[in-house]
Amino acid sequence: MQAIIFCGIQASGKSTYYKEHFFNSHVRISMDLLRTRNRESLFLEACLRSNMRFVVDNTNPTAEERAKYIHLAKAAKYEVLGFYFEANSTEAVARNSLRSGRFKVPDKAIYGTHKKLQPPTLAEGYDALYLVRLLPNGHYQVRQPGQEEDGKQNEIA
Repeated sequence: MQAIIFCGIQASGKSTYYKEHFFNSHVRISMDLLRTRNRESLFLEACLRSNMRFVVDNTNPTAEERAKYIHLAKAAKYEVLGFYFEANSTEAVARNSLRSGRFKVPDKAIYGTHKKLQPPTLAEGYDALYLVRLLPNGHYQVRQPGQEEDGKQNEIA
């Protein structure tokens, strides 16, 4: 089974990436949907008990916040993949300005998350780590740490 942990500031492309790449194969665990940590815990526990593949689609800005998911997934013998959505605050604020309703977050939330953001590392317990960048054309560039960033390699629509 597979657990995927997303990490990145708001409006960096996480939820859209989930919808485009994991919607038909992985359950989405998201505070945007579940609203409380209790519901999130119940949902996560249900996935682990039933061996469901899942994606944690939250900002998860610190290693401490990600550790809970990694530990539980590893204890349940899951393969754990990390996806770090690289985005600067300026890009994220611009994308956020195109949102409406409850999907639009205050700009200060983006800046606050960016300030405490700790990029994930393999040392946290991931089996593999991927760096994801949303490109201006709406596609994604996905690469592993250390892999050359050329703008075309591993571009995914």
